[in-house]
Amino acid sequence: MKTNLLILAITSLIILAACQPKPQVKDVVSTRWTDAQAQQWSTENGWLRGSNFNPSTAINQLETWQAESFDTATINRELGWAGGIGMNVMRVYLHHLAWQVDPEGFKGRMKAFLDISGKHGIKTVFVFFDDCWNPTYAAGKQPDPKPGVHNSGWVRDPGDLLYTDTTLIKTLESYVKDVLTTFKDDKRIAIWDLYNEPGNSGYGDKSLPLLKKVFEWGWEIRPSQPLSSGVWSLNLKNLNKFQAENSDIITYHNYSGPEDHQAAIDTLKKYNRPLVCTEYMARRNNSLFTNIMPMLKEQNIGAINWGLVAGKSNTKYAWDEPIADGSEPKLWFHEIFQPDGTPYKQEEVDVIKSLTRENK
Repeated sequence: MKTNLLILAITSLIILAACQPKPQVKDVVSTRWTDAQAQQWSTENGWLRGSNFNPSTAINQLETWQAESFDTATINRELGWAGGIGMNVMRVYLHHLAWQVDPEGFKGRMKAFLDISGKHGIKTVFVFFDDCWNPTYAAGKQPDPKPGVHNSGWVRDPGDLLYTDTTLIKTLESYVKDVLTTFKDDKRIAIWDLYNEPGNSGYGDKSLPLLKKVFEWGWEIRPSQPLSSGVWSLNLKNLNKFQAENSDIITYHNYSGPEDHQAAIDTLKKYNRPLVCTEYMARRNNSLFTNIMPMLKEQNIGAINWGLVAGKSNTKYAWDEPIADGSEPKLWFHEIFQPDGTPYKQEEVDVIKSLTRENK
């Protein structure tokens, strides 16, 4: 009798368990824009032209965004120079650590930046992650520049910490979703650049899981602005394929002369999406305002050069040609303006103004 009762009880539990709702595994489904949506965005935004921007008083993303060094006076002054030559977009790097230390303050500073840039008629491309330059970082006072060294204080995000801190991925998810949710309908934002140069610094396909994750997080929020991650190296086939096939609009980097640059454009046009070059202009490499910017304008491709004002980032020096005593390079690698607003080359500024004037 006891045995029968035990069997009956077990059977009842099995039936009850079978009737319980199963936990749902949420499938992340791509909500990549249609071709029509992408073309509508292009029509609404027109020809984007501008620079990668961090204020000349900031050595890296943390010094740009931390409360104690957020420099609205310099941002306003330098964006005024950009607006004055007809630029209408800036590409600006964020950093998760500045958000992690002070989420609400960080978002407040983003809003303040957008208020300033909007006043100058400039939209913003915000960049979340980055595989370039220094692998580690810390909050607080940032290092002084190393004389004559290009981007001596720039930091990756998340860098090597991703592979040593198993909890970091949840922080990164919260960061991306919080920022996207807060600004997902802000018309002053032109593009969300989810990951700069994934696979750089020798990471290769090691960056692919985070690249996929940040797109998934973006699709879950689905902001009104396009999501993209720029292709930048022919050698990274798996990364390139994912970036090109999942970006709402196609972004890319090219620091070569006109022939090679046009070849890259021709390859990317097959995706039938608007194109924005989010990094170009390295004078030593024959990537110039005089030969690249007109080509991009003619094909309605966004043109965002590296560097606006010479400053603590030291990007007037070439990537691989440090000058130990910090003396002036014979030829600036990047940048348009001296710290006082004087153009490095007046003829370049004249070219920029002539191209942008036609689009006012």
